[in-house]
Amino acid sequence: MIRRPQTSHLNESAPKLFLSLGTLISLPQNGETMTDEFGDLQKIRSVGDYQFGKGFGQKLFPSAVEITYSKRTRRIRYVFLNQDRLVTLRPTDGLFSLTVMGAERLMEKTGCLRLCVMVKEEAVPFIAKGRSVFAKHVIEASGEIRPQEEVIVIDGKSAVLAVGRAMLSGKEMKTFKKGVAVRVRRGSAEKTREAI
Repeated sequence: MIRRPQTSHLNESAPKLFLSLGTLISLPQNGETMTDEFGDLQKIRSVGDYQFGKGFGQKLFPSAVEITYSKRTRRIRYVFLNQDRLVTLRPTDGLFSLTVMGAERLMEKTGCLRLCVMVKEEAVPFIAKGRSVFAKHVIEASGEIRPQEEVIVIDGKSAVLAVGRAMLSGKEMKTFKKGVAVRVRRGSAEKTREAI
């Protein structure tokens, strides 16, 4: 009987169940250690490349990351680096929800302007506490942003204020004067809650 620990360190050679966005694709047979040329690290990097941009997966997820799995489904659930959660893998669509720490890492390593929404200084303290971003506070937003896409909210100095989901396209955010532009999930003032 193969038992999988809740937490898997990627440099361990112990037998694992390998999941592709939660779908079982291979199992060790008769107690053998089976190597998976892609592995869980490659899988999360591939999702990162698809969602955030080519090459972003490797920059967001170095080889030292730790992946944890759902106890109930055994699917990939969270990815940590140095005990800080970077992302949650959403079971509904197989894409990532960023944490503030994950957004800060993306900004540091890539600049990640395709996902960014810049806001006015007057809105900064409220957004950092987790309040929604209104269209009237948006200074700049990438034209590539689509509704329901994961976005990073930044101030005029490119510091991460919050993470959340776009309610409007990037073009609409810059044009509209009313309505919610980004539904904030977590503000930078709340990021300490995301650690293990």
